[in-house]
Amino acid sequence: MLLDDRTSLGETINDFSAVIVTGGSSGIGKSFIKLMRNLRSDLLICNLSRRSPDMFLEELKLRHVPCDFSQSGQVSAGVEEVLSILNREVPEGRVLLINNSGYGSYGCFLEADLGKELGIIEVNIRALVEVTGRLLPTIKARGGAIINLASTAAFQPTPFLATYGASKAFVLNWSLALKEELRSSGVRVLTVCPGPTSTGFGARAGVKAGSVPGGQGQTPDDVVKISLRALAAGRSLVVCGWRNRLVATFASLLPKTWAAALAARLIGRVQPAEAAR
Repeated sequence: MLLDDRTSLGETINDFSAVIVTGGSSGIGKSFIKLMRNLRSDLLICNLSRRSPDMFLEELKLRHVPCDFSQSGQVSAGVEEVLSILNREVPEGRVLLINNSGYGSYGCFLEADLGKELGIIEVNIRALVEVTGRLLPTIKARGGAIINLASTAAFQPTPFLATYGASKAFVLNWSLALKEELRSSGVRVLTVCPGPTSTGFGARAGVKAGSVPGGQGQTPDDVVKISLRALAAGRSLVVCGWRNRLVATFASLLPKTWAAALAARLIGRVQPAEAAR
């Protein structure tokens, strides 16, 4: 990271007294915590996830709140604990909420584990809406911003990733609508759409390692830096990487039936994890 880049990212983080990250134990969420630690070690970070990030625990001002996002009761209790931490440790100052938690499942819907498909909706949609809704009054009162992690899958129907793609389309459209509703409130909303990224997402989704074209094209750190730059620039939407921007633009211009047919050909080439055995 260049010195000027580090300075500009640091200035963005310095705008906040506390950061709340969902799903910060791995992937992009963990990279948000890691970068913020490097930029500002005294920043209060609350992580809502099932597991605690196994890094820098003694050096970070990190508060881990265990939470299973597929369980509504745990979400409400987790948010209440986060609010208690904020009121106790940093009762003033702007708050940044990063809704990162989510997962997907690869394969034909008819053959999928229905419980897992319903879990995608619970985690990717309902939990995001609940966390945001419960924290938004505090963010509005204190000032701050919200970063919601969507995906390039949000721009077209995604056969073989049907529930995941539809859940990210919800995140994209809901976040853009929320941004307009909050336009005069002082709360910024940024939607981030990464493409294939080198995280543990594919393994959990049931995709063979290395079978997604461009899957190693971006790292979680890349996505985090792009996100923070976009937040500093006051943007409401950012697609990570110029190739992904081209794909998203092209998919958005196609009739939905054409986009679905094209996506079926491309996504259908991905090898399921079972093929590797």
